[in-house]
Amino acid sequence: MIDIHCHILAALDDGAGCMDDSLEMAKQAVSQGIDTVIATPHHRIGICENPKEAIFARMTALKTRLRQENIPLTILPGQEIRLYGEIKDDLERGRLLSLSETKYVLIELPYHHVPRYAEKLMFDLQVNGFIPVIAHPERNMEIMENPDRLYRLVKTGACVQITCSSLTGHFGRNVKKLARRFIEANLVHFIASDAHNVKVRSFFFDVLENEYGSDFLSMFIENAGLLIKNRDIHKVTPLPVKKKKLLGLL
Repeated sequence: MIDIHCHILAALDDGAGCMDDSLEMAKQAVSQGIDTVIATPHHRIGICENPKEAIFARMTALKTRLRQENIPLTILPGQEIRLYGEIKDDLERGRLLSLSETKYVLIELPYHHVPRYAEKLMFDLQVNGFIPVIAHPERNMEIMENPDRLYRLVKTGACVQITCSSLTGHFGRNVKKLARRFIEANLVHFIASDAHNVKVRSFFFDVLENEYGSDFLSMFIENAGLLIKNRDIHKVTPLPVKKKKLLGLL
């Protein structure tokens, strides 16, 4: 199994604090059937400026320790990039990391809103050969209030990644219900851990499988495999999520 969103690299953001933390996360990932992780430290959010050179250096160090400790986990490069106006230009100039150096780019929206330019920018990315993957939109305040914002982004070609812990209720009942509604409306293409540690912000794939069953995960697992091969993923025609259906849930 492949986890496309994980903060396993040490001392780069609010994920693993040190190498020992990274190794504990790696052990937990393997115990849950994960054999490949895309390391996605935050970039362009607050004080987190993690250029690709720093990411590759930390990856090399972690890979060395994984071999020494005989932990069978493959680490691939990536970034979780906070959406900003020049993202397309910086991708074209090679200043940013896509997911495993494919056409897929993990993009984080601001927590409280969706920028007005988001829809056009994500369309422009696709025109230039990149596929935006929106990270955990179920926790974005504006999308929670108006799910149609996500529907419009997906309808114009963006992909969506939901977090395991959202579906298991670790972010609350309302987030869990909304994440499920997004899946039912064909708005979700990947499920990933967004793991930051082995306790509160962990992988939770085991909890997810116990609650929903292995069949529930099958398409998302297959899409992750297609992603790292830089191939087109499986998609189903998206459907709008009516705001009136969510009244009383949010």
